[in-house]
Amino acid sequence: MVVNDEKGAYLGRMKRPLLLGSHMSINGGMHTAFERGTKAGCATMQVFTKNGNRWAGKQYSREDIQNYTTAAAKSTIAPVIAHASYLINLCAASADILGKSRAALEDELRRCEILGIAGLVLHPGAHTGRGEPEGMRIIVESLNTVHAATSGFRTRTLLETTAGQGSTLGYRFEQLRGMMDLVDDPARVAVCLDTCHVFAAGYDITTEAGWEETMRAFDNVIGFPRLAAVHVNDSKKPRGSRVDRHDHIGKGLMGLTTFRMLVNDPRFEEIPKILETEKSDDLHEDIENMTLLRSLVAP
Repeated sequence: MVVNDEKGAYLGRMKRPLLLGSHMSINGGMHTAFERGTKAGCATMQVFTKNGNRWAGKQYSREDIQNYTTAAAKSTIAPVIAHASYLINLCAASADILGKSRAALEDELRRCEILGIAGLVLHPGAHTGRGEPEGMRIIVESLNTVHAATSGFRTRTLLETTAGQGSTLGYRFEQLRGMMDLVDDPARVAVCLDTCHVFAAGYDITTEAGWEETMRAFDNVIGFPRLAAVHVNDSKKPRGSRVDRHDHIGKGLMGLTTFRMLVNDPRFEEIPKILETEKSDDLHEDIENMTLLRSLVAP
């Protein structure tokens, strides 16, 4: 049962083990992410569908697809979400970059659809001098173009909250809602909330009162039914810096209250919670971060 205290804070415990995981490497093939995720103790995970720093990637062979589907069927890790290439900018001023961005997003949605990945996380874009209203207009135009080319796909585009670094859009909830309101097929889009980005963008999520105020704002502007994923990251930069620098849980400037509120908030129970922090080949950092987060769950 969920109860509220006099401040409106959500209390109580999750009904099932924490749906927590990390971004896993696909080096050696998409299917290898499951082995790494199992080693790290992931209940869910995020992957790239190809090299995240390249426009194009080798198309999947039948063997690639079979290997992935077999590994997924044998694994308890679910759901799997994907992250789009960092090169994509859906409101790029350059016609060449804009065209490549739209083609890359379409390609990645096709890859997700083939593999049965339900959500593709995307940084909306940076207007690079066009101004925010024009940038948002072009992002919506890009989304509509790509979604029309992938009509009927089950994979949703998950617009990520950003830190607002440079001319990046998506650092206010209202901006994401504005984009979602104007897409031709609203069912094709949802949101990924990044704790580091929200903090760096200026939202106060480091106290119980601040967390609740921010979550009320998120619900009022976007709505929890449209939240599909959470990136769980501490921040190396202060609140309001608008600088995107992830840190390990409890090692950055956010403090543990943020993460205690997150892992005990029933509104996030069914939402995949994904770490995006640096790691070694032995994955000990992921294991330590997830162990700490699980220790914050109320008994």
